[in-house]
Amino acid sequence: MKIPFSPPDMTELEAQGAAEAIRSGWITTGPKTKEFERQIAEYCHVNKAVCLNSQTACAEMALRLLGIGAENGGSSFDEVIVPAYTYTASASVVCHVGAKLVLIDSQSDSLEMDYEALENAINEHTKAIIPVDLGGIPCDYDRIFAIVKNKKHLFKATSAVQEAVGRVAICADAAHAFGASWHGKMVGSIADFSSFSFHAVKNLTTAEGGALTWNIPRIDDGELYHQAQLYSLHGQSKDALAKTQLGAWEYDIIGPWYKCNMTDIMAAIGLAQLSRYEGILERRKEIIGRYDAAFRKLGIGVLMHYTDKYQSSGHLYITRIPGIGSEQRQEIIVKMAEAGIATNVHYKPLPMMTAYKKLGFDIKDYPNAYKQFKNEITLPLHTKLTDEEVEYVIEKYCEIVEEYV
Repeated sequence: MKIPFSPPDMTELEAQGAAEAIRSGWITTGPKTKEFERQIAEYCHVNKAVCLNSQTACAEMALRLLGIGAENGGSSFDEVIVPAYTYTASASVVCHVGAKLVLIDSQSDSLEMDYEALENAINEHTKAIIPVDLGGIPCDYDRIFAIVKNKKHLFKATSAVQEAVGRVAICADAAHAFGASWHGKMVGSIADFSSFSFHAVKNLTTAEGGALTWNIPRIDDGELYHQAQLYSLHGQSKDALAKTQLGAWEYDIIGPWYKCNMTDIMAAIGLAQLSRYEGILERRKEIIGRYDAAFRKLGIGVLMHYTDKYQSSGHLYITRIPGIGSEQRQEIIVKMAEAGIATNVHYKPLPMMTAYKKLGFDIKDYPNAYKQFKNEITLPLHTKLTDEEVEYVIEKYCEIVEEYV
């Protein structure tokens, strides 16, 4: 067998949607994008959503809407806290807006950030925290909200949106977590801002793309949406759809801003995916259940995706092999590849990456993140897997790992 790691689940429905957008003559941001935004907002139980060309653009948009960083009217002393155990997109957006990046180590026994270290890191310069719903499992939002409320006395708002939030903002990197829930609340409606990814390897894909949602009671949702539109399209006062109205060619440039809008072709694919999404989530849950039953018996460490407290989106199947190091981990990955099974590693901690080393970060200061990384292997988890292929992955992984445990 040849089992790829994470191919997109495309059907004739997605092809028809994209073709319909193409034939309509409207292929950039237009009616399908607006409808996709409406349906995402409804799905996440919020009033508004903005669709952009990536989760990275959405995460950066949240910081810009908050007025964080020297590149956005804030200060170079603004600080944003991010876990060290994540993909670069969680952290690079902090650099994009000219704020100071603060990285937090993992917990000793979890992929989540060390919440005690998080609380200790908050000071009068801290403007936001970017927690990561790794693998589709929601963070401990109860703990994070308690921390920012406890530190509220240190917070100094420097923008209207910061004033509306009234404390350090929680800007969730929910790239993996579309469809997840925490205490019955949908991810997307929990944090102040939540950014989702619709990249090709995600549960729901538009090839590239993302969505930003928010839940800030003391803010005008329509005004925030309008500002996001301005930021995403050069600061142009009218989008292309508005300019098509009779005689409505004229527009203004409100600010020298950015270009990161979603197209209607992408949105059409997303609408088709969204119509199938409950079935996609159910199939992922079924595969996770079969993996868990097989691997826990061997002592392989796996994540808890479904509990009374939360429901995961089931995006990644992360495993940890007890007692092995990075060299043995690589041997297992190669043996799986020789068996025709593609695996991956999520993630190499940011302080190990050249870009973050140059910023002064050293993996020696993040021992728990390194410990989590060195024996981690991610198995294929997607809705193109047949039952036979799932059994083959289980059989081969058990066979190979038994040599090491």
